[in-house]
Amino acid sequence: MKPALVFDWNGTLLDDADALLQTTNAILSRFGRAAIDMQTFLDQCDVPLSVLYRNLGISEREVETVDSDGSAIFHDTYEPLASKADLRDGARRILETARQQAVSTIILSNHIVEPLRTQLRRLGIDDCVDEVLAFESRATQYKSMSKGERLQLYMQTHNLNPGSTVFIGDMPVETDIARNLGLISVAITGGLVSESRLHAAQPDYLIDNHHKRLRVLQETGFFRNA
Repeated sequence: MKPALVFDWNGTLLDDADALLQTTNAILSRFGRAAIDMQTFLDQCDVPLSVLYRNLGISEREVETVDSDGSAIFHDTYEPLASKADLRDGARRILETARQQAVSTIILSNHIVEPLRTQLRRLGIDDCVDEVLAFESRATQYKSMSKGERLQLYMQTHNLNPGSTVFIGDMPVETDIARNLGLISVAITGGLVSESRLHAAQPDYLIDNHHKRLRVLQETGFFRNA
């Protein structure tokens, strides 16, 4: 069976923590709340994002306002900021190595398919990604199947071997999904949550950049020397 790499997108491949912090602070400001710093964001960030807002003291009625109209309050602020974000250091190399070595590359995200594909084209890596598994539209975001369910269905449909599939993410939820599906889990710090939260999730590997991830994949025989 063909080996596969599954990547989370936000905070894992795309360096958009600052864009998400700015967006969160814009939402807090709209409801008269004080801005937070990056450490507070890393300590409180969770998905769905409504959990983050509740962690920061936003009321249920205010959360409903943010979630209304296809979460326009969030997306209209976030997308212009994300359009200026770059890939995380080393991400391009690992994607290009996967393509060269015929390793299937999948992005699994809580974002929306078309804006994500637009970012792939902008960054010039669309030819390095075989599949994007994400929500179909703003209207369905966090309302249809979960990331874990989406990945499980894809793996069953495409006959992917869990033992030959590595899931790389920057939040505890990705480690949990990997564990539940029998995948190899790699957690990367410097994304959307604190290192202590990632460590507590107990991934198979905990790294702080994509260059180390490439070495892990080489050392485990997943990649030939690159």
